[in-house]
Amino acid sequence: MNSIYFKRFVIKKISQIKNIDKMKKILLIATFIVFQFSFTAKETSWVAIGDSITYLNEHADETGNRVTKGYMTRVVEKLPNIHYTNQGHNGWTAIQIASQIDQLGLVKADVYSVFLGTNDWWAGQPLGSFSDYENNTGNGTVYGAFRTIVNKLRSLNEHAKIILITPMKRVDFVYFSNFKNNAYGSYKEKNGQCLSQFAGAVVAIAKFEHFSVVDLYHTKAMEHKNLVHFKRLKDPATGLYKNYPFPDFTTIPFDADKDEYPYPIDAINITYDGLHPSDKGNQIISNQLVKILAKL
Repeated sequence: MNSIYFKRFVIKKISQIKNIDKMKKILLIATFIVFQFSFTAKETSWVAIGDSITYLNEHADETGNRVTKGYMTRVVEKLPNIHYTNQGHNGWTAIQIASQIDQLGLVKADVYSVFLGTNDWWAGQPLGSFSDYENNTGNGTVYGAFRTIVNKLRSLNEHAKIILITPMKRVDFVYFSNFKNNAYGSYKEKNGQCLSQFAGAVVAIAKFEHFSVVDLYHTKAMEHKNLVHFKRLKDPATGLYKNYPFPDFTTIPFDADKDEYPYPIDAINITYDGLHPSDKGNQIISNQLVKILAKL
């Protein structure tokens, strides 16, 4: 019996009670209605800002259908009173988001999540320092870009809850439909910067602002060794394909023009391509968000 019919059923039964005066019946019905509303979750609007990991929630076909449900869909399955808007932008950096913040069509919401940083690291964007955030120095650094984003969200709703999500670790990414679109993982530096520094910046901003934070970078289940089961590459000595676990595959070359796709279905673990979360990875992200959002 759904909640509407249950309410009608209870009210009808109260009305049929004999040996009780009309005023007491009215009070009983009123008490029941107040009780019901006190346990009804309020409707909550959520705008999720991010890069391809967020974007893919609505574009499973672009994962080769290796992902069935993104992290946002999984959240609202657990918390159906929450309604999300996907503001994921494929391939974008935090600096790009900040630079285009007034053109994105962001709307007033009860909750905003910001899941950015991995593309900034790979693009070699300067992280900057915390003073760039404090002093609102502009979008020349990632710290400054986060200040622009936060300022925009506060201008839309100064009472909104803001959740920051750190980048997750990554191993060697190879796009399944274009092998030349590839990138090495966060086990080494890019442009003299570590991905851990970008994750640390997100945590530092969240701490300063008293925002909730989902720290995926330091989530144990998302360690480099767990992101894929293996990478299938040619053994340099024999020329035969072999399944290499992490970190062994980091020293084996991949030829985008000649080699087969290195992440067959049975290589999928936390990610399906070394970078983007699989169903398993999206579930981990969702679980952490649900813990925060369930308290609203």
